[in-house]
Amino acid sequence: MPDLLFNMKGLLLCICLFSTEVAVSQQPDSLTYRELSNVEVVEKARPSLTREGAPVQLLDRSGIERLGLHDLSDAVRRFSGVTVKDYGGIGGLKTVSVRSLGTQHTAVNYDGVTITDAQSGQVDIGRFTLDNVESVSLSVGQTDNIFQTARMYASAGALSITTQAPRFDKKNYRVQGQIKAGSFGLFNPSFRYDQKLNNIYSTSVHTDWLRADGQYPFTFTNGDIVTEEKRKNSDIKTFRTELNLFADWKSGGTLKIKGYWFNSNRGLPGSVVLYNNYHKERLKDRNGFIQGIYENRFNSQFTFKAQGKFDYSWTRYQDFHSKYPGGQQTDVYTQREYYLSSSVLYNPVKNLSFSLAEDFFLNTLDATLPKCVFPERYTSLTVLATQYKNTRFTATASLLGTFITENVEIGEAAEDRKRLSPAISVSYRILSSQNLRVRASFKDIFRVPTFNDLYYDRLGNRDLDPEKAIQYNVGITWSGKSDKIRLDYISLTADAYYNQVDDKIVALPTMFIWKMMNMGKVDIKGLDLNFCSRFVLPTDMFLQTDASYTWQKAVDVTDKESKIYKHQLPYTPEHTGTISVSFENKWLNVSWLLTAVGDRYALPQNLEANLIDDYIEQQLSFNRTFTFKQSSLRAQVEIVNLGDVTYDVIRYYPMPGRSFRASIKYIF
Repeated sequence: MPDLLFNMKGLLLCICLFSTEVAVSQQPDSLTYRELSNVEVVEKARPSLTREGAPVQLLDRSGIERLGLHDLSDAVRRFSGVTVKDYGGIGGLKTVSVRSLGTQHTAVNYDGVTITDAQSGQVDIGRFTLDNVESVSLSVGQTDNIFQTARMYASAGALSITTQAPRFDKKNYRVQGQIKAGSFGLFNPSFRYDQKLNNIYSTSVHTDWLRADGQYPFTFTNGDIVTEEKRKNSDIKTFRTELNLFADWKSGGTLKIKGYWFNSNRGLPGSVVLYNNYHKERLKDRNGFIQGIYENRFNSQFTFKAQGKFDYSWTRYQDFHSKYPGGQQTDVYTQREYYLSSSVLYNPVKNLSFSLAEDFFLNTLDATLPKCVFPERYTSLTVLATQYKNTRFTATASLLGTFITENVEIGEAAEDRKRLSPAISVSYRILSSQNLRVRASFKDIFRVPTFNDLYYDRLGNRDLDPEKAIQYNVGITWSGKSDKIRLDYISLTADAYYNQVDDKIVALPTMFIWKMMNMGKVDIKGLDLNFCSRFVLPTDMFLQTDASYTWQKAVDVTDKESKIYKHQLPYTPEHTGTISVSFENKWLNVSWLLTAVGDRYALPQNLEANLIDDYIEQQLSFNRTFTFKQSSLRAQVEIVNLGDVTYDVIRYYPMPGRSFRASIKYIF
């Protein structure tokens, strides 16, 4: 694996060096740009990553289809600096951590409103589909977009998901139907309908159903004995639907209302230890929310935005075993969130802007556990931000104020929490004629303990302090194009970062039980490289190459006398990389993807016994679109894990081997 990663870095370096030596004209990013979801878009709605003061990565709809991606987690893996924990199979839990800061430090934003889980602090991105997604972006630290909710400022990194808005040409409606099928019993039909009601209102509905038995084969090794096994209790059934209403009152502003419902019933296959690969645990989820966003630009100086949301989440966990009374254990958890946000953007003079945002939300948790304390959390977030921007220089600064208070029905609640969190970022184009920029950013942020950290039976600790993180980033970005060699565009970003985590919340033994404690200190050093190029070939053909590489050293520095001092954090590979090559033409589009992940450790102590081997996974996809008068038909075939590689993302949770998927999408 080290040789492979060395070759990957060498290949990426050679590509970049070659690209800088060709006759490339610079793209003046001061010309004709607009901001869309915090990412600059130039010409063919192509995102520019070179203008931002802090790292931002984006994958749009065309890229999702070009690469043949099926799950949101597949899309997120294309970003550098990201670790996706995958517990295996279609129905396995999938969480995102940015630059080794932990999943609780990563916000997940769905159409402008943040999704949270006050109980665990983790959001399962596996419950979202890519079928109706317009773009997926990842931002780290202080972004250039200051007109956003205070909640978006209150995280180390943010994963933003934007769904498709209705588009109408000659008709007042649009119909889309799709069917996906594949290995391990996968069957996934979906339907979308857009309707233009009049010149002001339009609506859309999207629904999909998915089922899979998840019984994929895997190779199990126990010493010198190697057997072929099959994953069990890995089935899943999900139903998802969204209803959207859009209103455009011109000078009266715009309104977007979304209703969402998700229902799933799945088995939890558990870890494969020795010959026990069968588990009888089941998980049923119900999640629904309704959210609305109103925005109005009163004049050239003032813009106002307001948001509201109600979120309901119900989870039932069942474990069928004879050791429990009645042969089973059933735990039910119910969460509710009430959320309000308002923000204003003020542009007093050219190039200078200010924003003020206020968020308030209430989180509650009910559970059938005997010692549930029924906590309630009231959170107020206030942020003041300012930005100066011209064609060569951008500077952004913000100050976030947090106030949290809690109530419980049983016992004592945790103390109130108050904190100020500053952040700043700058970007400078070195030469006026060259689109070469340097950037730097700083952010001081924290995450509050979850309900589980504070109140879980015997494990929780009401005296926990927030987990604090300081982020530093310096980088260089460059982009250009060349008509001489038919280079449509090329871009390169390189960022070095250092993160420091204090008061890290960890579980430590105290007497006869484990307890959550503020005992951890972590140093994180890393490097993210991203490269993209697109060549225009004869007869309307295109060749696009994307590559990313991440090096990160995330080590525990809590205690110099500890056996894990300066050991790499669990499930944090030192080297990861991705490469994709797409060949587009009028006959058959072909895409090849490669993902390489280095060695990791399952436990804090970096011993051979805790080592999880590196792996390389490849995917090959073919697609073609047939266009008719007022409709189109798109067919796609994918080969996943082309090399039939046996690997684990989480130890003892084997991932599927080679599999096949096919889909047909019809748009009318």
